Formats: sequence, structure tokens, C-alpha cells
Amino acid sequence: MKQLIEGTDFYYNEQGLMVLTEKYHLERGYCCGNGCRHCPFDYEKVGEPRRSELLAQRKTNGITPEEK
Repeated sequence: MKQLIEGTDFYYNEQGLMVLTEKYHLERGYCCGNGCRHCPFDYEKVGEPRRSELLAQRKTNGITPEEK
């Protein structure tokens, strides 16, 4: 297993939770279905209605996978 690098593969949010970056997700190569903030796969494995909610939230907040 690869050792994760803070600032490249992940960062800690304001609540102290680890957030995986788009780079990490792209290297993994697939959507895990957990609704990750930086999912570059448009949440393809997240069930409905959650997937639609996440995509709408990304659009509303202007968060795109490129903004990592």
C-alpha cells in the first residue's frame, strides 16, 4: 500500500477530517460510492437520490473536480 502524502493525496478539513484529493481518486481509478468531495468520476457508484444531490451541490457551490 502506498503511503499517502498530506497536501498531495489528502488534506484535513476544518473539522479535522481527512479529505482525499482528486489526484488520489484518479490514481485509485474508480468511484468508491462514498460521495467523496473531490470525486472526479461524478459519483457514478453513489445511489440515487444522493448522487443527484451531490452533483447539484457541486454545481451550486461551483466545486468542480479541477478545483483541488
